[in-house]
Amino acid sequence: MPARVGEKNEKNSEGKLKWWQLSLIGVGCTIGTGYFLGSGIGISKTGPSIVISFILAGLTAMIVSELLGKMFVQDPQKGSFRSYAKKAFGRWAGFSSGWVYWFSEMLISGSQLTALSILTRFWFPNIPLWILASIYAALGIIVVLIGTKGFERAENLFAVMKVAAIFMFIILAILLLFGFFGGSIRDFNIPNTSEELFANGLTGLWSSLIFGFYAFGGIEIMGILSVRLEQKKEVIKSTTVMLIMLLSIYLISIILASTLVAFDQFNAEESPFVIALADYNLNFFPHVFNAGIIIAGFSTMAASLFAVTSMLVTMSEEGDAPKLFSKKGRLKVPPFALALTISVLVISIVISRLVPDKVYEYITTAAGLMLIYNWFFILVSFPKLIKATTFDHIKRILAMLLILLAVSGTIFDKTNRMGFFVSILFVALILIVILFMRKGKKKKNELPRSV
Repeated sequence: MPARVGEKNEKNSEGKLKWWQLSLIGVGCTIGTGYFLGSGIGISKTGPSIVISFILAGLTAMIVSELLGKMFVQDPQKGSFRSYAKKAFGRWAGFSSGWVYWFSEMLISGSQLTALSILTRFWFPNIPLWILASIYAALGIIVVLIGTKGFERAENLFAVMKVAAIFMFIILAILLLFGFFGGSIRDFNIPNTSEELFANGLTGLWSSLIFGFYAFGGIEIMGILSVRLEQKKEVIKSTTVMLIMLLSIYLISIILASTLVAFDQFNAEESPFVIALADYNLNFFPHVFNAGIIIAGFSTMAASLFAVTSMLVTMSEEGDAPKLFSKKGRLKVPPFALALTISVLVISIVISRLVPDKVYEYITTAAGLMLIYNWFFILVSFPKLIKATTFDHIKRILAMLLILLAVSGTIFDKTNRMGFFVSILFVALILIVILFMRKGKKKKNELPRSV
């Protein structure tokens, strides 16, 4: 996701990127294990109509990124959406936006941790999920502690591997349709009725929306990456091209996967792309594809850990988190900030031990919701900071309605509902902290009068 690159490299070489370079970085960094596994959950809920979820999510992402880009062009801010929320509504909004993002990134780290463990069980099916998750978590923390320049260079390579894995699937799937590897054009099952297109009716489509949105999670942080552009005014062009490329890759691969196999064959335990090609003479594909996703997914998770730890330190320095988290020690990162990151990872591992069957879907839903809550913040902040046109307002309201549609859709699915409640719990905790902060500030202001 873009934040992982942006947060980590924010201090380095600002203004060194051309618009197309930022677009390519955005494509590579947005694609994560959530797409490689999460799209399968979406297909299992609605069948081939999952493409509608991705189109609606892509449209919303384009509107959000355009409005964020307009705010950036007028007033470049390293804090991006967090800074704009603070300027629009005050400190409480910046505090809320920052912590919502922090929690969403930690949930994403947990989601990726679980996804990596699920993918590894392809080779080691008898090893419990929590043991694999513990191994990956330990390796991720080691990377955070080492922080070598070689790993930073490898991040770009890992991003390319993710895109290459999808292209490998697309090419092989097309070859199947032309009769290679035991395939046939008849294997391409185009839905002929509404029942075939909407496998579980409109309710299924509604509940699948969140997985389309989750696949675009990270576009809100293109604002942070934008400070490195040579021409700041090109940010909208960069994000638009990035999203068109991303949406094209997603739609082609998902259409091929969802029409090669019946929708009820997809699940949260295997990549939908591996499932789609499982019955053909491609014995090498699952192993190569799985390995590519694991390597790329681990890089994303480790970089995400860098991002959340550094963001916690920044919020601490700005007074939006306890000062304890910015205290430096002998380690390369502040020990208390790292300790909190490790604690949340441990909680993710414990959850995977207690509810291994559905943990990935719970975390993915909650993480997706937390991300688009920040999208909503961007949309409501925009008219406070920019003189919006009528068309801007129309697009903004449309995007807000689509976000509300995606959020409400999680309530109608039993598994998604748990993720919804998890996200609400995090938001409630943030609101409670804000209330205590305001109460404490009020008492502090009243103190001189009583003396």
